[in-house]
Amino acid sequence: MSTPVVFDPMTLPSDDNVDAYTFCVELKGSQWFLQKGKMIAYYGRIDFNGIGHGRFERLLRTSFHSPLHANDWVVAEGSGKMLLADRAFDVNSYDLDDGNLTIRSGNLLAYQPSLALKQSIVPGFLTLIGTGKFVAASNGPVVFMEPPLRVDPQALVGWADCPSPCHHYDHGYMTGVLGGLRSMTGLGGTSGEEHQFEFVGAGTVLLQSTEILMAEQPTGAVPGQAGVPGGGSQPGATPRMPGQLGDLQRRFGL
Repeated sequence: MSTPVVFDPMTLPSDDNVDAYTFCVELKGSQWFLQKGKMIAYYGRIDFNGIGHGRFERLLRTSFHSPLHANDWVVAEGSGKMLLADRAFDVNSYDLDDGNLTIRSGNLLAYQPSLALKQSIVPGFLTLIGTGKFVAASNGPVVFMEPPLRVDPQALVGWADCPSPCHHYDHGYMTGVLGGLRSMTGLGGTSGEEHQFEFVGAGTVLLQSTEILMAEQPTGAVPGQAGVPGGGSQPGATPRMPGQLGDLQRRFGL
């Protein structure tokens, strides 16, 4: 049996992976934007403030331009080391150099304020523009591909420095025997073999090595599990019903 590695503030890496599922951000009197629920532990003096906090108005003016996702994000500020993870999915950092990258909103965990976040016209995606580092999760390792390329929508993580994709439908498949049964019964839906995103032009497409999307959960919610403080319904709290407006906005990228 191997001996586990025990970390402390001195042995944790700085702005690098601790392992395949955990990333360490070092703050030195600086700030990062962080999606709620993705910080698992930290050393030092770090404050977490919601988007819209008055003294961050100037920061938001330059670095955050997606008001309908504002409730999903906080600003981490201070000095120390912060560990990020997302339900044991693969986590990696990426550097943009005067570039732009569009990424599935649920996959983006954190980014430096030197990058500007904007809402993509493609539902469910956000766009980062500028120079800086960001941290993202994926269901399996990320594969980088060059267009022209057609991609299963469920395998798509994002794309960099290339035009937004268009939809491609395999009409030969859709109008075959299976397509006829589907049109009569309404069963079956579409798969990546019938419907793809088509990329053309120069750039890079990021794919996760599985067709299973990361499972959605309300951002920052405390799980209703035994032994978790604040989990489940609280006395006097208004029950939250599935499918409330905020959940629908996140699901459809509004």
